[in-house]
Amino acid sequence: MPLYFCRLLFILSTFFVRTQSQQHPPPPKLPGLLLDCGTSAPLVDERGLQWFPDGAYIGAGAPRNLSLSGLFPTLSTLRSFPFSAGSPSRKYCYVLPAVRRSRYLVRTTYFYGGVNGAGVPPPVFDQIVDGTFWTAVNTTQEYAAGMASYYEGVFLARGKTISVCVAGNAAYTLSDPFISALEFIRLPDSVYNATDFNESAMGLIARTRFGSTGLPERYPDDRFDRYWHPLTGSMHAVGRTHNITVSEFWNIPPADVFDTAIVADQDRSLVLQWPSVSLPNSSYYIALYFADTAPNSSRTFNVFINDYSFYSGLTVTSSGLSVFSTKWILSGLTTITLTPGSTLPPLINAGELFGLFSLGKLTYTRDVINLENIKRSIKNPPEDWNGDPCMPRGYSWTGVTCFEGSRIRVVALNLSSMGLSGFLSPSIDLLQIITFPDQFQNLAN
Repeated sequence: MPLYFCRLLFILSTFFVRTQSQQHPPPPKLPGLLLDCGTSAPLVDERGLQWFPDGAYIGAGAPRNLSLSGLFPTLSTLRSFPFSAGSPSRKYCYVLPAVRRSRYLVRTTYFYGGVNGAGVPPPVFDQIVDGTFWTAVNTTQEYAAGMASYYEGVFLARGKTISVCVAGNAAYTLSDPFISALEFIRLPDSVYNATDFNESAMGLIARTRFGSTGLPERYPDDRFDRYWHPLTGSMHAVGRTHNITVSEFWNIPPADVFDTAIVADQDRSLVLQWPSVSLPNSSYYIALYFADTAPNSSRTFNVFINDYSFYSGLTVTSSGLSVFSTKWILSGLTTITLTPGSTLPPLINAGELFGLFSLGKLTYTRDVINLENIKRSIKNPPEDWNGDPCMPRGYSWTGVTCFEGSRIRVVALNLSSMGLSGFLSPSIDLLQIITFPDQFQNLAN
């Protein structure tokens, strides 16, 4: 995805504010793993969510502490990864256990805090999941405003693990990439099930609760800890308590997002620019959520996106409903227009917008297994020997050369000048073409 795709879209300031306590029944356990990067001890946040140290899931990088006061605990530490101008395209990967063929929400959070030194601007670097380039991470404007940034995507587990990586890129900046927190949440089969995750992944652009004020809606209200950001503006907002059964919605939104809405004036259309940024020409997943604000009531209206009919004659009741498109083409600024078709004016409660991007290929499984066996036989393998060995293009493991044909194959392995020790696994004989240093000749024979 282009760099500007994510520069301003993923801003999170709520880490600086402790959420107010509310009376809720015991929430369901969050089905995932939350990693506080760079810390050495687990913690439980004010929502009752447990965060774990990240060291068990990555073998690279250095834990760093930030001295700034008032930070939420998960922002007060980070893991920093070395950048070398001689080897700028190294990726450093968290390897997370997964259930094959399940889909996962992946959220990465970044708060720079000046960790690379006084006067050194935040680095811009790449973000990768398995063999797929996800997006460039650019926290420059958010850091200047004293805020953290987050990126969220939905990915299919194509094996028993998913690797989430950060990677230096000399085309952007020349300082060390970093990460503050990593969330990995398994989603039920119904959630976003209209997307073909064998072909695409989804990157979040906006998830909005219209007519709401205050903090974003999060866990425990959203059982998967998705963030629903408020949006009011100068438009007419209303609030109402509904009794909606959200389990009947395939995306299982939190019930509270139906309690607020933006409503058109009587006999007028509702025109809403959303999201607030210009989008590159591409395919997008759009889901819009509606519920009548009055009990036992209904209203009918038409939905247009950029003057194209999205849904005609939509009848909304107090029970709520959603409409969606899995591949809607958008470009530039997006306008949603709701035109009245009944006495009551149109309204909208919430919306989600994701960009779709194609999955990259993965290295041939047997080559991956052989390289993993070799890695285990070496006492001090290179730090970037995690994640996919070859993909995405330009981010292969140090010393590994690959060939991209009908299969992604490892064709050379050069272990010279790395100061390695240990022995070479017999798996080295199973790779196609091998180059290795003289000091390993006797161990390999």
